[in-house]
Amino acid sequence: MLATTSSPITLATTDHLLAVFAEFLDIDVSAGDAASDTLKTYRRQLQQFLLWCDRTHLDPVTVSKDDIKRYRRWMISAKKYKPSTISLKLAVVRRFYQAALERGLISFNPAAGVKPPREKRDPAEKITFLEQNEVEALLQVIPHDGTIKTSRDRAIIAIMALEGTRTIELHRANIADLVRQGNNLGIRVEGKRSIRVVPLTPEIAKILVTYLKIRENNGGVLKPKAPLFIAVGNRSPGKRVSRRGIRLIVDRYLNQADLKHNPGRTISAHSLRHTAGTLALRNGAELRQVQDLLGHSDPRTTCIYAHIGDRWENNPALNLDIDFLTDN
Repeated sequence: MLATTSSPITLATTDHLLAVFAEFLDIDVSAGDAASDTLKTYRRQLQQFLLWCDRTHLDPVTVSKDDIKRYRRWMISAKKYKPSTISLKLAVVRRFYQAALERGLISFNPAAGVKPPREKRDPAEKITFLEQNEVEALLQVIPHDGTIKTSRDRAIIAIMALEGTRTIELHRANIADLVRQGNNLGIRVEGKRSIRVVPLTPEIAKILVTYLKIRENNGGVLKPKAPLFIAVGNRSPGKRVSRRGIRLIVDRYLNQADLKHNPGRTISAHSLRHTAGTLALRNGAELRQVQDLLGHSDPRTTCIYAHIGDRWENNPALNLDIDFLTDN
């Protein structure tokens, strides 16, 4: 009697799939030059999927497309994840199985074609930013006491809010990444997929140089491989400030300036990047210039800042004769 099966017999195990995925992370992600944070994200997202398989008594080697859809349903209903978060998690699972498929460990990719739920929010709603007077107020709450801490904080916030750098870019920057061209000063930063030079305005360059001089006067040695921005707390003084540390610095002053939470708006460290893009376009910069400043690979990403300003300034309702709404 012949035995019938609904799926091909495989001798692969989860360990085999994990080994192939580890190799993929090592040589394929970002063309073999992925940041450690990126690799951690891949591993963390995959671990969540494997734990879900374990709880639902599924063998990751033999899951079906319907199983992946059930995983998606669990993320929507049980975890309440946003569509963008689900998209990331499904992308990692899809790549996990694609790596196994390319090595012949499985016969099909069960995650292929399983799409995340559609984003229902207005893309512009995600963009929170400060007005120019609010940036000034934020910088004014930082004391001028001549310490490493406050001079560092002023440099970080000025660069993020007016030059649009990411937290990870300032976290990674070293003294050797300072770039001088004539009288101009810039910072070579490593973004998601590229390296670019952020040109500092003379005023921001002066703030950064002041911080470095204060650091030297307090015994700091500015070696090329030394971090540009250092921690100053009791736990790790002189070491590279962490991404979380930068976010805490920004939040501290946002709260002091009463800018962190307001009706309809919550400002984060990443909002400072949005602030730089929005204010630059509003003050006459060209879209291409802002794209280069922020390091966007796709100009459509930069266009969202133009759309935000256009929405309010060119609202068609402004052309209507609606004087009857005002009090006489």
